[in-house]
Amino acid sequence: MNTTPNSGIDEIIANNYAKIKTIREQGIDPFPHRFSLTHKIDKACQTPAGESVIIAGRIVLMRVMGKATFAHLKDGTGKMQIYVKKDAVGEAAYELFKKQMHVGDFLGVEGKLFLTHTGELTVNAEKLTVLSKSVRPLPEKFHGLTDPEARYRERYLDLISNEEARTIFVRRSQVVAAIRGVLDADGYLEVETPVLCAQAGGASARPFITFHNAYKYELYMRIATELPLKKLIIGGFDGAYEIGRVFRNEGVDTRHNPEFTTLEAYKAYSDYNGMAALMERIFEKCSAIIGADTVEYNGMKVNLKPPFRRLSLPDEWLKKTGYDLHEILKGKSFNKENLKKLAAELHIEFGADTPPAKIFERIMDEKILSELEQPTFVMDYPTAITPLAKCKTGDESIVERFEFFAGKEEIANAYSELNDPEDQKSRLEEQLRQREEENNGEADILDKGFIEAMEYGMPPMGGIGVGIDRLTMLLAGKPSIREVILFPLLKPPTAG
Repeated sequence: MNTTPNSGIDEIIANNYAKIKTIREQGIDPFPHRFSLTHKIDKACQTPAGESVIIAGRIVLMRVMGKATFAHLKDGTGKMQIYVKKDAVGEAAYELFKKQMHVGDFLGVEGKLFLTHTGELTVNAEKLTVLSKSVRPLPEKFHGLTDPEARYRERYLDLISNEEARTIFVRRSQVVAAIRGVLDADGYLEVETPVLCAQAGGASARPFITFHNAYKYELYMRIATELPLKKLIIGGFDGAYEIGRVFRNEGVDTRHNPEFTTLEAYKAYSDYNGMAALMERIFEKCSAIIGADTVEYNGMKVNLKPPFRRLSLPDEWLKKTGYDLHEILKGKSFNKENLKKLAAELHIEFGADTPPAKIFERIMDEKILSELEQPTFVMDYPTAITPLAKCKTGDESIVERFEFFAGKEEIANAYSELNDPEDQKSRLEEQLRQREEENNGEADILDKGFIEAMEYGMPPMGGIGVGIDRLTMLLAGKPSIREVILFPLLKPPTAG
């Protein structure tokens, strides 16, 4: 007899469709519109024995014992045992339950709670309601869901069969709620800004490009929410923030997904020190969520309890490279020859067309950032790679910017925001030059509308961007971004 690899699944599917037909022939709808329940399972588990409850959930275990069956129901809050006896629910209902229902189906149960001889709180079923018949077998029953790509592509199955995955996404939601709580308490206003933009500014990244048919022109998916949020501070809000998706047309690896979630927040009359204090308050809340001051991440034990170390980049650069940071800088741009000389001495790879900003980044990654296991604010960056931040007083080569690292991962980026329109225009013109002359496709753009808005007056302010996915990775102890995004972007499945 010839069989195909899917013949087993095909047989199960055909058998379950036959069961659906049988249920309908008995005058029962296997997919009813609604069901009224009295308790979610977690609350039912806290209800005294002897009380009546109506619960619902997916059948995850069935043990048939002739005229009685034990089963486990699971909903979004927990799992509970039910006891279904022929004498209690009636012969017809029991036979339907025993023969036509199986693991994976959704069931409603009404009955009184009792304690089994092992002390397990159980619903003694008096009435059963079919809520949904599953057709395909759950992963554990047929072949398991162990392949990582299958887990990401079929996340709904991962959530059914993998309790750890479900816990991660519950924690992610709690983290976002906690961040909102901190910002709302500090007087920030949550807002929404456009995803489709005439220009993609506010960060150094390649955008996705789309086309608007009605207006007949190209639009860009936003790469950051920075510029519209700053316009709101110009407009009179003292603080504004947005938690939302941004899109960058870049490579995909364990740390990058083309669409990801950021928090960006801006506060009038603050600076990058104020943003560092905000980051520490966020971490205090996150530590409370996971109920621990430390977390295991990628083989490192990371301490989440503030205050966190502040590391001067100019001081650390001198210590790790032997060069004064100013030796590779020339005012608000790079001294390209000195930068390349240093990279060669340090055995950092680069090509003839590698933009100076990329060479600088590679030196940073190799010599400084690779050691930042514990939470650290790396303070004061080159103006040449930070066109939107204020310069340090008396030093046009360095700006008031920090990047926040934990577990050797960048979690956040913050500035004392530049509010001088003339300086801002010249900085963005330098970015335009880098884009055109140095083959730096990730250089920032010159947004004339933003400059015009600044000319109406922008108060001094601090601003911060936090990678929600990176933060969740750290708190969940998962070094892959795909573990903390419900539906990461994947290659199309191969045909055949």
